[in-house]
Amino acid sequence: MNKHVKNLAPETTDLSRRSFLVGTAATGLVLGYAGSGIDQALAAPAPANFEPSVWYAIAPDGLVTVTCGKADMGQHVASTMAQIVAEELGANWKDMRVQLASNDPKFNDPVLGAQITGGSWSTMMNFDAMSRAGAAGRIALTEAAAASMGVPASELVVRASTISHPKSKKSMSFAEVVKSGKATKTFTADDLKAIKLKSPDQYTMIGVSVPQLDIPLKVNGTAKYGIDVMLPGMVYGALVTPPVRYGATVKAVDDSAAKKVPGYIKAVTLDDKTTTTTGWVVAVANTYANAKKAAAALKIDYDGGPNAKLSSESLLTEAKRLQGLSDSGQFFVKDGDPNAAFGTAAKVLEAEYTTNINIHAPMEPMNATAEFKGDILHIYSGNQFATRSGAIAAGAAGIDPKFVVMHQMWLGGGFGRRLDADMMVPAVQAAKAVGKPVKVIYTRENDMTMDFSRPLTYQKVKAGVDGDGKLVALSHDVVSAWPTQRWGIPDFLSPSVDKKGPLDAFTVNGSDFFYTVPNHYVRAIKNEMAHNATPSGQLRSVAPGWTFWAVESMVDEIAHATGKDPALLRVELLDGKGKNDGGAQRLRNTLLAAMGLAGYGTKQLPKGEGMGVACVSSQERATASWTACVAHVAVAPSGEVTVKKLTVATDVGTQVNPDGIRAQVEGAALWGMSLALFEKATLKDGGIEQTNFDSYTPLRMSQLPEVAVNVIANGEKATGVGEPAVTVVAPAIGNAVFNAVGARVRGLPITAEAVKAAMKA
Repeated sequence: MNKHVKNLAPETTDLSRRSFLVGTAATGLVLGYAGSGIDQALAAPAPANFEPSVWYAIAPDGLVTVTCGKADMGQHVASTMAQIVAEELGANWKDMRVQLASNDPKFNDPVLGAQITGGSWSTMMNFDAMSRAGAAGRIALTEAAAASMGVPASELVVRASTISHPKSKKSMSFAEVVKSGKATKTFTADDLKAIKLKSPDQYTMIGVSVPQLDIPLKVNGTAKYGIDVMLPGMVYGALVTPPVRYGATVKAVDDSAAKKVPGYIKAVTLDDKTTTTTGWVVAVANTYANAKKAAAALKIDYDGGPNAKLSSESLLTEAKRLQGLSDSGQFFVKDGDPNAAFGTAAKVLEAEYTTNINIHAPMEPMNATAEFKGDILHIYSGNQFATRSGAIAAGAAGIDPKFVVMHQMWLGGGFGRRLDADMMVPAVQAAKAVGKPVKVIYTRENDMTMDFSRPLTYQKVKAGVDGDGKLVALSHDVVSAWPTQRWGIPDFLSPSVDKKGPLDAFTVNGSDFFYTVPNHYVRAIKNEMAHNATPSGQLRSVAPGWTFWAVESMVDEIAHATGKDPALLRVELLDGKGKNDGGAQRLRNTLLAAMGLAGYGTKQLPKGEGMGVACVSSQERATASWTACVAHVAVAPSGEVTVKKLTVATDVGTQVNPDGIRAQVEGAALWGMSLALFEKATLKDGGIEQTNFDSYTPLRMSQLPEVAVNVIANGEKATGVGEPAVTVVAPAIGNAVFNAVGARVRGLPITAEAVKAAMKA
């Protein structure tokens, strides 16, 4: 939460459910918290419903509606939560339904924490709690059915929404039990912890590719996205954003020409106390088309601010300067003494690795609709971080967060972009200014130039090997903007090991790998210039998208310098010693699985073709999904790289929906390929130069390679699958390029020009 928002709004954790309702009742309104849209409101449940948990309810007709506290952006996490509940509840899949949670305080779960969707955390962090919620419902229904049938509860069997007593042939459906009104058992936190859950060998739903529950809603149009919102009396806002990404101010607005546009209402200059935006103006009109015309007619005079002359080159130069300072940054890893080890090493390698600015660009444009009803602010938007976004909306309105009702919508793509709430600020301030509900829709140009992008990064890696070619020391400096620090939430920062203060671990995760290296330093260095000029966010894969680019490229460089096979060197380094016990073995297994599936080392490839490997522990060391990739590429004499095949193996522990996991891994691998070869944004004169898909060019359908996926499910704790495969692809491709033509490229994206230059070097 931004420091300015904190000054405006008390922490929501101080608000009890009762105090929230008392505050809202004073307005004379009955608040309906939105689920997946206006037509799917989370109204107060009917008295006959049975609610074993805040996260689901069973109706008298036997339908089970699971409320998902995560944002669903096409990854089907709502269905995943329902599948976890259904396993322990014993429900028939055809009886399951899903809806999305609002910011009602009852959803501030002490176990599940903030409503944030990112880091590939959702299934991993919710599996146990949702399982226990399902089991509690089964126990309560079973005891109620036993009382009704006059039989011992221990003799009952629950399957497919039916509770049966094999001895007497008696049975009751969930619907009948709920109608009886006898299901009244409640559970304390200790009661829930004491429930014995099923073991993997007892699963009948987990591990089954059941149909995703949200697909019919999306096909028939009942699943409402933010852009679908329509409210009585609603008008529209179109943005005019400054030529500078951040730091500009509006000096004057001339709307004389805009007044000639039919339906024009007002131009609102944002006064954003949350500092989420700077220099923005919203043109408000009766239709979106007229709002866009009015926005185009506005004449605005700007002060470009302190960042108006900065460029990508400026940010990179500053990053190199900071890395060269011995006292800059904080230590994320500090094991042994690399400097001493370098002094006695038989061979020392050094390399610089870079990544450029990258943009999210989800297909559904950023949008939000704001409406004031008395003292209550209603926000309709698809958002990945409702806990923070509610506070941002409140700060923009100048009200207490308890008077903000967030209506969560389905998301037409997120990828980390909708962790931020900038789209809510113009909607809120425009609605307040004109006294009507206002829907703000970004143009593609608005979103690309004002994206909270993946930051430009610079990394310096130094490695030392002994006379036997064994890696004995590694130092790794990572310089970037600090996206998570920008949020202003202390709990999201990590203490540095050198006690110099908190650092943004989401810029260095992945550098704390599972290879055994006795002397290992990682330094996290904040590039303040980039932090201010390009306020960065979390883009799918976060830090491992750049840290593993450096680590896995350097491991390959070490292998070639010491005459070892790159894959076998990794196997050697993944020995599981010390703190790497367990994790290293799982990662080694995925690497071997990917190598076997790809036929690595068994094929004689044509000239100009090569295979490269990489293996990662993304998203974070403590919450890893063990993932490996073998990339098969062909490199033309021009330097153009064609990816022929990506083979990915991933260890996910327990898989909930196999088809869903494969889709996630395939999509992640292709996203990683897009970042590796095609996507690049640049800063010039303080602004992002790329404004649409003609200049920012993600992977096209015609460029898709074959993708082979091996999912390893071993009954261990469920891990995440949305991001890990993103992080492993770029280094695998880079390493494959080297094996194909001997060209070592150390910057992303890997362009034909860079490859050709490296071929000549």
